[in-house]
Amino acid sequence: MTPFAAADVSTLAVPFAVQSLDGSGNNVANPTWGQANQPYSRVAAARYADGRSQPVSGPNSRYISNRVFNDVAQNVFSERQVTAWGWTWGQILDHTFGLRLGRAPGDPAGETANIPFNANDPLEEFENTLGFIPFVRSDPAPGTGVTNPRQQVNTNPSYINGFPIYGGTSARLDWLREGSNDGNPANNNARLLMQGNYLPRANARGSASTAPPMEVDGILRANPASAMVAGDVRANENLFLTATHTLLAREHNRIVGLLPASLSEEDRFQIARRVVMAEQQYITYTEWLPAMGISLPAYSGYNPGINTALSNEFATVGYRVHSQIHGEMEIATDASRYTAAQLAAFEAQGIEIVREGDEVELVIPLNRGFFNPALVPSIGLGPLLQAIGGEPQYKNEEMIDNQLRSVLFQIPVSGNPECLDGEGLPECFDAVLDLGAIDVERGRDHGMPTYNQLRQAYGLPARTSFTQITGEASAAFPPGTGVDNPASLGFPQLFDVFNAEVDQADEDAVEGTPVRFNRASPLAARLQGIYGSVDSVDAFVGALAEPHVAGTEFGELQRAIWTREFQRLRDGDRFFYANDPALQYIQSTYGIDYRRNLGDLIALNSDIPRAELPKNVFFAEGDVPPAACRVTYRQESQWSTGFQVTMSITNAGSTPVPDGWTLRFVFPNGQQITQLWNGLVAQDGARVPVTNAGWNGTLGPGQTLGGVGFNATWSGVNNRPAAFSLNTTACTTG
Repeated sequence: MTPFAAADVSTLAVPFAVQSLDGSGNNVANPTWGQANQPYSRVAAARYADGRSQPVSGPNSRYISNRVFNDVAQNVFSERQVTAWGWTWGQILDHTFGLRLGRAPGDPAGETANIPFNANDPLEEFENTLGFIPFVRSDPAPGTGVTNPRQQVNTNPSYINGFPIYGGTSARLDWLREGSNDGNPANNNARLLMQGNYLPRANARGSASTAPPMEVDGILRANPASAMVAGDVRANENLFLTATHTLLAREHNRIVGLLPASLSEEDRFQIARRVVMAEQQYITYTEWLPAMGISLPAYSGYNPGINTALSNEFATVGYRVHSQIHGEMEIATDASRYTAAQLAAFEAQGIEIVREGDEVELVIPLNRGFFNPALVPSIGLGPLLQAIGGEPQYKNEEMIDNQLRSVLFQIPVSGNPECLDGEGLPECFDAVLDLGAIDVERGRDHGMPTYNQLRQAYGLPARTSFTQITGEASAAFPPGTGVDNPASLGFPQLFDVFNAEVDQADEDAVEGTPVRFNRASPLAARLQGIYGSVDSVDAFVGALAEPHVAGTEFGELQRAIWTREFQRLRDGDRFFYANDPALQYIQSTYGIDYRRNLGDLIALNSDIPRAELPKNVFFAEGDVPPAACRVTYRQESQWSTGFQVTMSITNAGSTPVPDGWTLRFVFPNGQQITQLWNGLVAQDGARVPVTNAGWNGTLGPGQTLGGVGFNATWSGVNNRPAAFSLNTTACTTG
């Protein structure tokens, strides 16, 4: 087997070269392509007010946020029931291939451009004693922004290469590996340094001052020595992210343990690293991207003509999917995991404890989950990883939870622990940090084109009206609303996954089931009131305002941006798993296969058995939606009080439904199922979810499952259901 040309100097005994930590040398002919600390690439021309560096002006970004991103504490979930693994895996990838070069707010070396805050805005609910939202511009790439357009620098390598686990320098990797800390990782042990099987703290090797730098904020500011250390500086940002870092570090050490002791420590390290990098890629391209609705052309091999350098448009507009993040984290597990003292300590931090029999649920407001890594070992890795897949993430649209949109990383005021989430949130904070406003401002800072200019750069037609952007019927404000009227933000109608209207008197349903909504005023009207002209809309705002393409989590523009970027990250990577003979060598020699899904990794590295996880953890209950489906609903007989129906279900798509299905419909006239065969039913009023039996949960492409039927009662009228969906995919009917 012919090994790759060396990307790093190495003394490995095994016959493959080592991929560099910083991405250099991946492309042999152009060794800086995709390397860390290189400028982002651009798809469209930079847009600055002076043609060089000055950000374009536009509506105040907090003003936009209060009218577009403001969800007034209403939860709306993924219509395809993608779990929180959607945003969590997306974040570990973001921290793999992208980090702008820039200063933190308050750093005197930074170029401050704070966002003005208007306390008198009629849509403003939060107090901000600072009087502004801190914002610092990204550093310009050397040689840009004076006589030519300003560019920005990506400090991460533009490859999917395990960067969050291993870092990008020998010095960081040396600290992260067991053994000496002398700047040379090649003389260390094969295993990554862990403390109690969790990521090491900054003081794990003695003085925290000698540890690799890690970002600290919020709760962690008071005790930076307690920061957990990983390959990427952002590992402590939130509990789910820290848990995923821990999972991947454990996976590295697990693979090391499978290798023969006769190999050198460096050989075992590099084999394990190669496998973990391939696992990250494999999960990304075979599970996560399909779950998000991104379909790429079939892989045709490595293309050395592709420069993988991450595009500024992707990093600054397309990949900022903060709307998906729920304002709280819910962890349900056995109550026996925790002592009464542990539960009391959780409550003292502002975590709600819900006890139900022998189970307990920890409801963690996001501001308690930010920069609070001590909670990861306290709660336990297994429950955290299971919780990420335990419920749908938020719908990817224009709304952003106030935990991110108003109080990101902020410390709550003392003495008011009951206001850490929901409508009471403004009472708990006296400063504002708005991630949505920062996203808009970052687009202007980086010279992003307008929304219409960006659509055209990606081969999409420009929009000529605000209703074309949003897909709504009108851009007019109804009576009693207006761009500056808080009444414009209400939710007169909410709809659940059955496409049935949610009873707004049912608090649990309002909080836990909406996937679609109508607001008191059209988004198109609010955009028109803010911008005036379609051609003035910020790219970030317009991209999130688009209706979703069927079968995806994205509008047209965002889907186009993701499709281009992930195809280039795949096709321009010489070490992509489908192009890497080293992986075949490792499998044939040591019996280690990289082709594992995320649920497999969770079970192998935690105390959660595989049987307690769906096969595909990216969907609630593992119910993978088919691309298309068809249902026949045939009434076999009817009598004075009852009737009998036989149904068949067809997977009309080209991919399997691998691990269970749920057929949903709504009875229009109060019918009630009394007996069902070849499936299970848990009817809730008019809503009917029919799930598979233990033996018929798989539907291959083109496969039809017949013989699902039921007896039911009726009275007065017995009309058939109007619509059916299979794992959230709307089906044709016959």
